[in-house]
Amino acid sequence: MASHRRRTPTLSSLSMRQWMRIVAIVAAISLLVTGAVVTRSFYVARRSASSSRVTSYSATDTDALNVSRSEDRKPLSGTSDGTSYVTVEINGKSRVVLGTDFTDVKSVLDAGDITLDPDDTVSPSLTTKVTESTVITIDRASADLQTTDESIDYNVVTKQTSALPKGTKKVQTEGSKGVMETTSLVTRSGGKVVSSNVFTSYVKKAPVDKVVLVGTGSTSSSSSSSSSASSSIGTTTPVGTMQQWAHDYMLANGYTEADFTATVYIISHESGWRVNAQNPSGAYGLPQALPGSKMASAGSDWATNYQTQLKWFWSYCASRYGGVQGAYSHWLANKSY
Repeated sequence: MASHRRRTPTLSSLSMRQWMRIVAIVAAISLLVTGAVVTRSFYVARRSASSSRVTSYSATDTDALNVSRSEDRKPLSGTSDGTSYVTVEINGKSRVVLGTDFTDVKSVLDAGDITLDPDDTVSPSLTTKVTESTVITIDRASADLQTTDESIDYNVVTKQTSALPKGTKKVQTEGSKGVMETTSLVTRSGGKVVSSNVFTSYVKKAPVDKVVLVGTGSTSSSSSSSSSASSSIGTTTPVGTMQQWAHDYMLANGYTEADFTATVYIISHESGWRVNAQNPSGAYGLPQALPGSKMASAGSDWATNYQTQLKWFWSYCASRYGGVQGAYSHWLANKSY
């Protein structure tokens, strides 16, 4: 009689083909589980690393003051560990200086081979400590030619005339100021003028003296007496410190009022009473001595002392024209002396 009971297979009853299939399935499952574990561990490790250190992007991040010195930084600059980055702005243009041992501003400039000229300004100071947030600003000095016009005061000359009753005054010529054009080499740094040196200057427009006639004649007589050289030149009223000194010095040393008037006229037309007036020809100073170094015979301070320059002028006039009035007459005829 046939048995209808269900037979349960046992390990011993499995065939070789069945055993091979089971082994393959178990191996495949093991590989899948192992791969998942390794992938998760790698992702966690990467995520942890990225959140615990600063990346290479922080090298250009102005808020990242403590940039990592790790491997992330090396590909950015190609430098070794410990490299610092300090920004230097020169006349508004920025550059980055790299270094490994910055201590102060000077050390940054040295590392960047940045040389300061005498008139340059730097901020902060050279001894200021630096960090990666420090921005060093340098204003390079620049020089350019600047031309200005300055006025030259006119003088008041009093002349005696017998054509007017005694004590009567009359303005013969109204005075007008002259113009001195000066071109200077002006050096600026950071918007401030650090130096200004006269390059050239000349009397662009000569001043016109105000001439006042003073009568010496008699109210009952219209006859006139011959005028002396002094009265024809006139008497000049000093204007300013230099002229006052010249006036007092000349009268105390045997000169006349006419000599002083002649002096004022020549100096006003030659230099406008500027001690450092000069032009490319080499003429210099109040009397426009050519070259200016000629005046060294009157004193070593000839370049800056108006008294030394005037003393040389009077001596020169005496030796060449017999006196200041002789130089004055020559100037009227030739526009030079």
